[in-house]
Amino acid sequence: MGRAISKTGAVRALGAMSGTSLDGVDTAVVETDGVRILGFGASGYRAYSDAERAVLRAALGQWHGPEVDAAAELVTVAHAEALSEFDEIDLIGFHGQTLAHEPRGRGTLQVGDGDGLTQALGVPVVWDFRSDDVAMGGEGAPLAPFFHFACAKWIGATEPLCFLNLGGVGNLTYVDPSFDGPEAPGALLAFDTGPANAPVDDLMQARLGLPMDRDGALARQGSVEAGALELFLSEPFFRKMPPKSLDRNDFAEMIRLVQELSDADAVATLTGMCAAGVMQGMEHCPKPPARVLVTGGGRRNPVLMDMLRAGLDCAVEPVETVGLDGDMLEAQAFAYLAVRVARGLPTSCPGTTGVSALVGGGVVSSVERIEDSIKRF
Repeated sequence: MGRAISKTGAVRALGAMSGTSLDGVDTAVVETDGVRILGFGASGYRAYSDAERAVLRAALGQWHGPEVDAAAELVTVAHAEALSEFDEIDLIGFHGQTLAHEPRGRGTLQVGDGDGLTQALGVPVVWDFRSDDVAMGGEGAPLAPFFHFACAKWIGATEPLCFLNLGGVGNLTYVDPSFDGPEAPGALLAFDTGPANAPVDDLMQARLGLPMDRDGALARQGSVEAGALELFLSEPFFRKMPPKSLDRNDFAEMIRLVQELSDADAVATLTGMCAAGVMQGMEHCPKPPARVLVTGGGRRNPVLMDMLRAGLDCAVEPVETVGLDGDMLEAQAFAYLAVRVARGLPTSCPGTTGVSALVGGGVVSSVERIEDSIKRF
C-alpha cells in the first residue's frame, strides 16, 4: 500500500475523518506539497452499523473508562478497514473520533490508535492533531481552515468568501485569498457557530428511532418556536468573540427547550437554531464575503439552506458549485494537514484557534519509530 515519502515535492496523502454526526468514516486522497493542492484522488466511505454507533454514543462526553476503550478499539478497526482500500499512498492523516472537547478544562480527546494503524497498513500516520494547539492556549478547533485557504486558491477565488461546515457542530472559515499564505494576519478567521445537525439527529433518534431528518422533510412540516429560539440565542457562547469552539454536547439543553413541542415543530426549531447561530457568526467577518460555500451533511437539508439564504446577504451554495466535494472536504483536510505536519509547517494560527503562536500539531507514527520504541522497551 505504501511507498517512501520524499522530503519535497508532491505527496499522495490519504485523509480519514469520523465526525460528530457518527455516521461513518470518510476517506479521501489529496496530492499536495503541503502548501498547494495539486490534485484530488479517490475517496471512500465506511458506514458505522447501528451497533457500532451505539458504542460511540455511549462514550460521548467521557474521558476514560471501558466505554472509551471500546470506542477507541472500534474506531481503529473501522479506520483500518476503510484505509486498506487504497494503494500507492505516501502518508495518512488520521483524525480519530472526538469524544470530548474542553480546551479550557481537561483538553481534547480524539480516540483511535495511530501507531496501530501504521503497523496494520505499513504507511506513516499523522494523528493527534489537536492536543498541541490546546496545550499552547488554542481552542484545538476548527482545524480545516488552512485547507480551506488552499481550496480558495485552488478554485481561483479573488474575493473574501466563507466555508461553512454543517456537521454535528457548525463551523465557519472566513478566507481572504488576497494574502499569500494562511498564516498571514488577516488571511483567516475561523470558529464554531453553534450546534448544527447533532441536536436534530439526537431528537430524531430519541423520538422516532430515525438517524436524521432526511432532506428536512419533518422540519418543513413544522414552525420555529420564537421563544425557544430567543432563549437559545441568549446563551453566553454567542456573545464571545472568536476564535471559539464547542463540544458536541455543549448545547444539550436545546432538546429541553423543544421538549413540549410536536415532532415537526421541535425539528423545525432546532434547524432554525442552527441557522441562527450561523447568522450571528457571520457578523464577525472582517469584510462581507462574496459567497458562503456549504459543506457537510447540512447542505443536503433544503429547509436549512433556505433559512440561511433568507438570513444572509450573500450567495449560499453547496461547495459542489465550485467543483469541491462536500462529503469529503474534512477527510481531504486531514490528508493536507498531515503533509504540513510531516514537513514542519503550521496547521493553526491565532486567527483560527486563538492559539498564542503558529503551531503545527500532530504525532507522526512510522514503522521505524514503532520498531525503535519496541527495542527500547
